[in-house]
Amino acid sequence: MHGHSTYVPQSGVTKWLESRLPIISLLHSSFVAFPTPRNLNYLWTFGAILSFMLVAQIITGVVLVMHYTPHVTLAFSSVEHIMRDVNFGWLLRYMHANGASMFFIAVYVHIFRGLYYGSYKAPREVLWILGVVIFLLMMATAFMGYVLPWGQMSFWGATVITNLFSALPFVGEPIVTWLWGGFSVDNPTLNRFFSLHYLLPFMIAGVVILHIWALHHVGQNNPTGVEIKDIRKDSVPFTPHATIKDLFGVIVFFILFSWFLFYTPNFLGHADNYIEANPLVTPAHIVPEWYFLPFYAILRAIPSKLGGVIAMFGSIAVLAFLPWLDTSKVRSAVYRPLYKQLFWVFAAVAVGLGYLGAMPAEGGYVIASRILTAYYFAHFLIILPLLGLVEKTKPLPNSIAEAVLAKHAPAPGALATSRGGEG
Repeated sequence: MHGHSTYVPQSGVTKWLESRLPIISLLHSSFVAFPTPRNLNYLWTFGAILSFMLVAQIITGVVLVMHYTPHVTLAFSSVEHIMRDVNFGWLLRYMHANGASMFFIAVYVHIFRGLYYGSYKAPREVLWILGVVIFLLMMATAFMGYVLPWGQMSFWGATVITNLFSALPFVGEPIVTWLWGGFSVDNPTLNRFFSLHYLLPFMIAGVVILHIWALHHVGQNNPTGVEIKDIRKDSVPFTPHATIKDLFGVIVFFILFSWFLFYTPNFLGHADNYIEANPLVTPAHIVPEWYFLPFYAILRAIPSKLGGVIAMFGSIAVLAFLPWLDTSKVRSAVYRPLYKQLFWVFAAVAVGLGYLGAMPAEGGYVIASRILTAYYFAHFLIILPLLGLVEKTKPLPNSIAEAVLAKHAPAPGALATSRGGEG
């Protein structure tokens, strides 16, 4: 699906560079001439939004590191120093903290768009798996970053989550000891988390490059799930059609980001993290950041500690096997009536798990968590494999162009009324 580059170097410098490193023609074929399905909607702008957020997180993170001190006696005060004394430090800190939430909002929309339109199906399996790897790296990066301010929720969140590895037989205790750098969460733990938090975003950037490479090799999916058959009729050049739409999507998303940043910068955080870490005082309710809550609910739903850990990691790992678990030959939910309804049930279950993850692990909340956890896994392991065998799908359009023309064609009744008016 590579776009055929029509780039011709004009100056002597570009000719010299092109003959030695054809990077300009590579960029031209990837981001200018690349054939893009002509029916993409604004849900496809979230790839660009995520790229924008990744760059923003890396830049703000690098600058914050210049003023942060990774030591248990100084970390909390160094964050306060950033907020109060560094020029525009409050802006950088809030951009980074809220940027993590914006990153996860965008990635969840991106994932659910892929689930709805079947973007994980052949030939895009590797593209999807790379996306799952990015998601895992994001979660690890965000967790370690949440520990760095060394507030109450930072310390106790680190204690609870790292302790989960102790449930693993044979290797659990050595892993926990290595993560802690000793026998409790202390300064070596903070140093390890700081080092990894700084490193992982660059690993994410590397996997993102592979993700984009895979995307450009197999081509983009689209709302119909039908592949491009005639480049002239079914597609448009990436620039200006997709770039203008992506730019508009980024601007709208940045407005939402700015609203949180300037009006409610602490809305998505936890108040206890403005209290310095104290190993002798346990918070009433230890909860992770909102974007971890569905997986936290799954963890707490299982009575066994080891079972909870397996279920939590399994709830993410199962996504990587989705291309083979979904047996339907049709990609898009637009042409799968039963799947469309079950998709929205699954989305409601995911939101419900997020709510339950924020509630105390007691009474009806635990029962509800177990029911929703069971449905979560049943969706992937039972419903999708069987649904592809029994579902009666709608007829697919012959091409993307046909679907676009059918969508914009006037209704027969409207056409008849128009002709009657002319008469």
